[in-house]
Amino acid sequence: MEIPSTAPLFAWRCLEDNASLQTLRAVLMSIPDEPLLQALREHRGRGRNEYPVETLWGVVVLTIALRHTGFEACLADLHRNEGMRLLIGIRSEGDVPKPWNVSRFLKTLGGQRFLALSQEVFGAMVQRLGEAVPSLGVETAGDSMGVSARRDRKETASELPQPTGGRKEYTDAEGRVTKVVEWFGYKLHQVVDVSHEVALAYKVTSTKEGDGETLPELLDSARSRLPEGRLKTLAYDLAADSEPFHAALAERGISPVVKIRELWKTDRDRPLPGHDQAPVSLTYDEAGTVYCWDDSGPQPVRRRMTYFGHEASRGTLKYRCPAATAEWRCGCEHKCNQGRIYGLTVRVKREIDLRRFPPIPRATKTFERLYKGRTAVERVNGRMRLFWGVDDGNISGAARFHAYVGAMMLVHLAFATLLAAGSRTPGTLGSMRLGPVQKALPASHL
Repeated sequence: MEIPSTAPLFAWRCLEDNASLQTLRAVLMSIPDEPLLQALREHRGRGRNEYPVETLWGVVVLTIALRHTGFEACLADLHRNEGMRLLIGIRSEGDVPKPWNVSRFLKTLGGQRFLALSQEVFGAMVQRLGEAVPSLGVETAGDSMGVSARRDRKETASELPQPTGGRKEYTDAEGRVTKVVEWFGYKLHQVVDVSHEVALAYKVTSTKEGDGETLPELLDSARSRLPEGRLKTLAYDLAADSEPFHAALAERGISPVVKIRELWKTDRDRPLPGHDQAPVSLTYDEAGTVYCWDDSGPQPVRRRMTYFGHEASRGTLKYRCPAATAEWRCGCEHKCNQGRIYGLTVRVKREIDLRRFPPIPRATKTFERLYKGRTAVERVNGRMRLFWGVDDGNISGAARFHAYVGAMMLVHLAFATLLAAGSRTPGTLGSMRLGPVQKALPASHL
């Protein structure tokens, strides 16, 4: 895998179309899966051990890493490629597992105990990257996507949700449905880093579960895996715009970057609570933007006040007179500012409405920049679909599907680790030295 010196830290475009044996070996070594494998060995006990759990686990990982559409294709590769067989402990072609052996193993891997261990391995890999990359997890985005799966009629009942029909409607500015997407399977919820496009937490749920219901759990998982105070912002689409969601983020000290649902049909401007004694009328709109009204002329003029920061200790948003912060005159300047250069100051308590008064107001350039970060999670979803086939619909049964998604997320982080740790191809002007991230990751983990 060659990464040019000008590529970003996580150069996803530099992934090989056909991974080399060296890359596959690094992928297998970068997954700290020993606790999971030990639990699988204990579960097997003294039963038949023709195909060790390390071998079967290796087949699952290689199937995903090589972008095969099914285990049969990976097993055919193992029959042909001796070097690949040796990577997962297969000494001869006759020792290659059969497709049904891998299928049974995947169903076992979908047990609650092993899914929890898979999450722990995922968390350890996120923690490793978080310690090496100081910017990982500062700006995040969340989203859910529908993924296809099939029922297994022979599967016994379990605590895992069964695949069901899902439906998502897309509407225009006037609320008319313009597009409908239907699928049969699950929802995959993720919280990802915006800058590096690395998943920090994930969960597979029924298609009936809403995004806002899952987000608090995902955020707690991501926060526990990263250094304290690392998560600063979370961008999400309108699906997360609810009072419980904003309250959950406020409790965790994370700034929401979510556009508001337009629900007000009348009174688009409403009086700002607690400011009845202000020298001019102060109002706010549905998105929480604060305005002052210049009533010096025959017709009152609405002017947007200048946002001047979030005062976390006070729990307020600070706004200043727009005329005092710009090069223009206001007819109410003398009445409002009374000769003060700083101008009229307005503090809005966020507790009035956490949904409409987030720490980063919507009418700011910072909000617009962070909201564009939602596209990062869409690109991660695209890799899950196109690279690793989460939406192929080839996996049947709840246990197998949950196990496959867990393995796919580990492969995703394994490739992220390789990209961050990989040396860079020198340019024409000289050689590139290894950075602190490249020095930290291979020395202690690869």
